[in-house]
Amino acid sequence: MKILLTSLAARGHAIADALARSPQKPEIISVVPAKNPGIAALASKQFVADLMDFDTVLAIAKKVQPDFAFVAPDDPIGAGLTDALEEIGIQSVAPRKKLAQIESSKSFARELLHNHHIDASPMFRCISKSNTSDIHEYLDELEGNYVIKYDALKGGKGVKVSGEHLHSIDEGVAYAIECIEECGRVVIEEKLIGVEFSLLSFVSGEQVVDMPAVQDHKRAFEGDTGPNTGGMGTYSDSNHSLPFLSDTDLEAAKRLNQQTAQALSTECNEPFKGILYGGFIATKKGIQLIEYNARFGDPEALNILPLLESDFVDICLGIINEELSEDMVSFAKKATVCKYITPESYPESKGNSGESLTLPDTGPNARIYLGDISESDDGSLLLGGSRTAGIVGIGDSIAEAESIAQSLCEKVEGPVRFRTDIGTQAVIDKRIDLMQTVRI
Repeated sequence: MKILLTSLAARGHAIADALARSPQKPEIISVVPAKNPGIAALASKQFVADLMDFDTVLAIAKKVQPDFAFVAPDDPIGAGLTDALEEIGIQSVAPRKKLAQIESSKSFARELLHNHHIDASPMFRCISKSNTSDIHEYLDELEGNYVIKYDALKGGKGVKVSGEHLHSIDEGVAYAIECIEECGRVVIEEKLIGVEFSLLSFVSGEQVVDMPAVQDHKRAFEGDTGPNTGGMGTYSDSNHSLPFLSDTDLEAAKRLNQQTAQALSTECNEPFKGILYGGFIATKKGIQLIEYNARFGDPEALNILPLLESDFVDICLGIINEELSEDMVSFAKKATVCKYITPESYPESKGNSGESLTLPDTGPNARIYLGDISESDDGSLLLGGSRTAGIVGIGDSIAEAESIAQSLCEKVEGPVRFRTDIGTQAVIDKRIDLMQTVRI
């Protein structure tokens, strides 16, 4: 069994680790934009290539002739790498370009739900170059409580929220016009109040198998302050729900992933095959969709994949062959807490890039997944400019998992930092209190 893994950073390391645990002992051939020591330790061969350079990726695929590919990052999925691999006879765990619009186009996602009568969206309007005069009027209609979304992929930095990134209607108008000038369209939405969470599902056509729910913390600093990042850490609970969610909330999110998978198959007249990642928010009127992604999240994959007890290779083949079923997927009833180690200078600058660090050894109840990190000729680890490593604690409770992750983070040597508050009871209690207030 040969698997071509096109990925990067800690998410790719977590995927490679899950594949390597398969009883089938697959040979993993990795294609990465920069050398990753964690993935390299699990792969028989690591090629360094721009994942958006399809000619190079396809040449590697033709050379190694894998049984299937796992395409992990959003940009190549959105640009159609799955389609390109299929043209040379290689199936992938990732949707085709048309289906990947659920992530690559915010307007496609909102209009899909609207057209298929899936009631999970806030008030929204998609605005193009022909009707920019509507922007100010609609922001007024939303009484200044708005979210503006770049309509295409922008590395997680295309969404701006009133009161956080934009502080007036005029600033909102300016950013909306900037989005339209760059990608031709913008989505303006009502700002929702509540608590966010993620629910990822394995999907093959209309067959949907859910993973444990996860909560992400995107802000750079303690107390959810500072600029947004790719994610400073995440946690999941042993019951695969979250402390601030009711059973009804979780069932609603699961139902939305199921309905969306069905809508995609109907709309595109072909099956979605891969990971469907719903970013949701629990509000007074129920569970609402913030956005969909068409791949594993980072850090979410770092919480979910260590708990996978089933054969990940079998799951991948089930997705590709449209033979996915509930009994193929089992997760340990454990809680996880992931805390990201980053350079001290992150995210403001790359001032610590090239400096050395030392990571601690882990026991059976922890994982360290390597992100923006390189290895020198003598084997020492060197910082990059972005998130360095995701350190995951695994326990019977969130408190136990947090204690394990915190202890390991404190043992890292080098010019790094991490958020000590992620997964703590104080932060969880704030979410619980907010939901109690929201539901009144």
